Amino acid sequence: MSSIATFKGLVALVTGGASGLGRGTVERFVREGAKVVICDLPKSPGEEVAASLKGDAIFVPTDVTSESDVGNALEVCKKNFGKLDAVVNCAGIGIAVSTYNFKNNKAHSQEDFLKVLNVNVGGTFNVIRQAAGLMGANEPNVDGQRGCIVNTASVAAFDGQRGQAAYSASKGAIYGMTLPIARDLAIQGIRVNTIAPGLFDTPLLAGLPEKVRSYLAKSVPFPQRLGYPDEYGHLAQFIIQSPMMNGETVRLDGAIRMQP
Repeated sequence: MSSIATFKGLVALVTGGASGLGRGTVERFVREGAKVVICDLPKSPGEEVAASLKGDAIFVPTDVTSESDVGNALEVCKKNFGKLDAVVNCAGIGIAVSTYNFKNNKAHSQEDFLKVLNVNVGGTFNVIRQAAGLMGANEPNVDGQRGCIVNTASVAAFDGQRGQAAYSASKGAIYGMTLPIARDLAIQGIRVNTIAPGLFDTPLLAGLPEKVRSYLAKSVPFPQRLGYPDEYGHLAQFIIQSPMMNGETVRLDGAIRMQP
C-alpha cells in the first residue's frame, strides 16, 4: 500500500462485486489501475463483469458466510495477484417485514431475521477476519500501513423505517463493530472504515415502478436523485487513499434522513 494518490498496482477484493454498489466499485477501481477479485454468488453475473474488464478482474464464486469459500477467494487472489491491499464488503441482503402483523396475527420469522444478520454481519466479519491475515503479510508503507478494509452499512443503521428491524439491526451491527475491529487490526497497520449509503440506483431499486423511483429520488434533499454506484466506489477509493481515515463510518446520502 502507498499513501500517494494512485491506485496503480493496488489489489482489491470486492464482495457483492457483480452488481450494484459492488460492481460500481469494481469498475472504478479497475479504471484507476487496480486489480480486483470479484466475490459474488455463483448465479450472479460475475463472470460477465470480469470478462468486460479484460484481465484486470477475476471472478470467484463466493458465499460470504462460508469459511471455505472466502478462504478460496483469498487463495485465488494471492495466486493471481500476489497480495491483497484492500477489501470492500458490499455483499448483503435485505427484507421488509413488520415485527408483528396484527392483521394476519403473524410474528416476524425468526429464521428470516437471523438469515439477514448471518449474511450482512456474519458474512462481513467472515471476510474481514480471514482477509486480515493475507493483508498482514504485506510490507508496510512509510506510515506502517499494510491494508485497508471498507464495509457497507446503511442509513438504516440510524434511521430505520417500519419493516426494517432485521436490516437495520444488521447494518447497525456493522457500524458498531467498525471501531473495535479498527483497534484490533491497528497493531498490524490495517485500517477499517464503513460507508453508510442512502438511496442508490441498484438492482433492488431498479425493479420498482418509475413512479416510486421518482418519489424516492425527490425525497433526497440534494442532489434530488438516486445515488450512482460509482459514487459509492469513489468514496471507497478516497477512504483507501486517506491514511488518517480509520475507525470511522461515513454517511453517503445526499442529507436524507429516513422517515418512519
